[in-house]
Amino acid sequence: MARHVPYDDPGTPDVRSPWRYLWWLVLAQRGRVLAGAWWGSLSMCGLVLPPYLISRAVEEGLRGGDRVALLWWCGALLAVAVGLALVFIARHSTMTLVRTDASLRTAQIVVRHVTRLGGVVRRKLSTGEMTYLQNGDTARIAHALTSTGPGVGAVVAYGVTAVLLVRISPLVAVVVLLGVPVLAVVTGPVLRRLHSVEAAYRQRQGELSSRAGDIVGGLRVLSGVGGKQAFESRFRGLSREVLEDGYRVSAWLSWVQALTWGLPALFLAVVTWIVARMVVSGAITVEEMLAVYLYVTTLTVPVAFFMEGADAIPRALVSARRVVDVLRLRPEESADSEPLDVKNGALTVVVATNATQARAAVDGLPGVVADNDDYLFAGTVREAVSVGEHLDHELDEALYAAAAVDVVEAMPDGLDSHLESQGRNVSGGQRQRLRLVRALLSEADLLVLVEPTSALDAVTEAAVAKRVRESRSGRTTVVVSSSPLWAGQADKVVHLEESR
Repeated sequence: MARHVPYDDPGTPDVRSPWRYLWWLVLAQRGRVLAGAWWGSLSMCGLVLPPYLISRAVEEGLRGGDRVALLWWCGALLAVAVGLALVFIARHSTMTLVRTDASLRTAQIVVRHVTRLGGVVRRKLSTGEMTYLQNGDTARIAHALTSTGPGVGAVVAYGVTAVLLVRISPLVAVVVLLGVPVLAVVTGPVLRRLHSVEAAYRQRQGELSSRAGDIVGGLRVLSGVGGKQAFESRFRGLSREVLEDGYRVSAWLSWVQALTWGLPALFLAVVTWIVARMVVSGAITVEEMLAVYLYVTTLTVPVAFFMEGADAIPRALVSARRVVDVLRLRPEESADSEPLDVKNGALTVVVATNATQARAAVDGLPGVVADNDDYLFAGTVREAVSVGEHLDHELDEALYAAAAVDVVEAMPDGLDSHLESQGRNVSGGQRQRLRLVRALLSEADLLVLVEPTSALDAVTEAAVAKRVRESRSGRTTVVVSSSPLWAGQADKVVHLEESR
């Protein structure tokens, strides 16, 4: 029975190494991968049939003068062509599902893990790094899984063709069998150089994306302190470096593509020359020469997949290494710090003079962490605050608890009003309350709120503290705040001094 993506549970990935992670993606959809290998083998081996049928049509129909045999072999060739078209469609459809599953499964487990980590991710990874990981790295990992379908089929087809060639000429079979290893030796250094410059290019792309996000996010501050020109100059400089890296990648990629298509053609020319010499010497017949030529021609498809796999798999391993590194991240724990003692089902308030230490203390908690830096997405207010399908009364309750009813009422279309990216069309206090609404709607068993009311006046803050306590009754809530209004509502207050 087909499974739906995203999955309710995408599984537990094997993060011991990049190879093991890729193998886990294969095992996670083993049935579909086996189907892809079957259709891949059938399609690749099926390419050998047309040369055989053509050689028989030439030998029995044209040279033998048997029109009935000629029509029969031509009809068989047409039937095989139709069958191959259907097999190729099945192979492509199956492999599309394999790649899609691998891509979305990777994205889902990364998002799940990052959500659990909370603030740790901000200190360990830049926004650009995360963006490229979700876009570029997942695509490369998914593409590498093509080797499980057409790649397996290429190996099978290569072996079948070699067996057929041995029956005609052992010499030609040896040349063909040695051809692919020679191609690998020739292209290996070029591929390694390409992967090296691509790694540098990818790193600079992440840095550039992060720099752009920082500039956009802090544009008002930069305008106020007169720093726009300095940041613009730095951004232009980094952009030029990225452009130069891109040119280097393009140059090496051109060499790889030239070798991918040029070497198989050269390989075919060498085989053709050898076979032609054998025909002239009488070692093989003209019909056998035609069969060899057609067999080797069809081998260009498996050889192309060999070359593609030699390029795609190392790239995927690099990307899988980045995914594995993210999945290995754990909440930071200081050797001098004591574990934060949180009372289950109650409201705990953490009071600290050092905000950084307080954030580090709560980052280790296995719950949903809501901070004032959390992103507010563009769209309607309803879409920005609702993390799932929520009923109107659930939204109303969260709005009331966050004292955000007046925020929505002040907007022209209420919950259907447009909210700009990061809530730029509302005030700082209103953004803070909307973030709190979203956090409350998550209905997390353990909810961590970092300075959720720092931009509010005392009256509103007192109302929010009281209402959040009531709305979260029976569930565990941790609030990082130095405000006595929160401490007055707490079941337990933890004073943090120098990580203790």
